Amino acid sequence: MKHTLRQKLILAVSAFILLAACVGGWLLYRRYAPQGQTGDKQITVQVIQLDGDRDSHTYRTDEAYLGAVLTANHLVAGEEGAYGLFITTVDGVAADQSRQQWWCLTKGGEQVNTSADQTPIADGDTFELTLTEGY
Repeated sequence: MKHTLRQKLILAVSAFILLAACVGGWLLYRRYAPQGQTGDKQITVQVIQLDGDRDSHTYRTDEAYLGAVLTANHLVAGEEGAYGLFITTVDGVAADQSRQQWWCLTKGGEQVNTSADQTPIADGDTFELTLTEGY
């Protein structure tokens, strides 16, 4: 009987610690998640094809996140997933999954760690959408 009570107590404490860790993680994410800049801004999006051809698109917007700008201007199409917009088509060019192609989102040449929907924008930002082959 004493052994069972001890097991229940350990289980309850463990569950409480797990819950506290989850809530703490969520609060930290909400506090430190990238925030978009409010107000009018201008951004540039460069589309880079497999052969190196580049097209540059400049947008004026008051949106806070890149995904909203790209979809509103019909530059990209894709699928909504658990992490936001998964870009499958850019400027009318669809990535061919059978050739392991995908669109890589970078900012100033550095890969971003968020989906386009969660990528904040600021005045003067330059993003690249590069058709990439191979996972």
